[in-house]
Amino acid sequence: MVVIKNNVVYDEGKKLSADVYYPNDTTSSTKILIFWHGGGWFRGNKESVKNLGVDLANAGFMTFIPEYSLAPAATFPAAHDDALHFVNWLLKSDYTDKDDAKNIVQIGASVGGTMALYVAGKYGFPTVTWSAPVVYSTWIKNHPDVKASPAAKDDFGITDPQEIRNSFYKYFTLTYTGTDDERVLQKLDARSYDFTNLGKLMMINSAAELTPISTVLDFVKFLAQKNLGTQLLVIPGHGHAMDYSADYLDESLDFLYQTIKRQE
Repeated sequence: MVVIKNNVVYDEGKKLSADVYYPNDTTSSTKILIFWHGGGWFRGNKESVKNLGVDLANAGFMTFIPEYSLAPAATFPAAHDDALHFVNWLLKSDYTDKDDAKNIVQIGASVGGTMALYVAGKYGFPTVTWSAPVVYSTWIKNHPDVKASPAAKDDFGITDPQEIRNSFYKYFTLTYTGTDDERVLQKLDARSYDFTNLGKLMMINSAAELTPISTVLDFVKFLAQKNLGTQLLVIPGHGHAMDYSADYLDESLDFLYQTIKRQE
């Protein structure tokens, strides 16, 4: 049995809330997992990953799935700010004890993984990302002729899978930033984040998907130059984030379990 508490408000002003999934045997020592959903910052919601919330609770985590502001109504850094606001709220809430920061872990899917990186750099929570995009400014600069669309096949008659992915990449990036100003895009790049407190990190990506593997490898190298470690798992195929989540949930949880044990 999993107990679900829906729509726990964490930001009254923006009317933002989270769903909470409790393991049947929840105690004060139960570890907390934050799951950040994807959707390109313009769609997606906490309800869409309800089954995952149940699975994570059954795995022993008190699981929080927050919603956050979506574009185009809210542009960068709105969702990033919401993520930090949620964590601040959580640490001050009745759901956590004074020293519970050490008991929190994260998983983020797609752009939810980008947000998880942002949070991990500031709080040090052990983190797993599924297909987190990490580069925006140079990608936009290198793809000037790509037509942006969330549905390039329908809008432009494009049938090549890579061209469809490129069109979507450009669409969600510019929809969230609200501009193609390189200075703004650079702030969205993961390498611009503060990684002072980055802890254990695992990144999972498909070999050929929406998130170019070359950008992930460059990001891992960037972290390595700062003496920050990353465990990278590259899986075959084109699947993006939730496409392979069920198959790699165990690997993700094993990484988080082992990290928690080493911290205890």
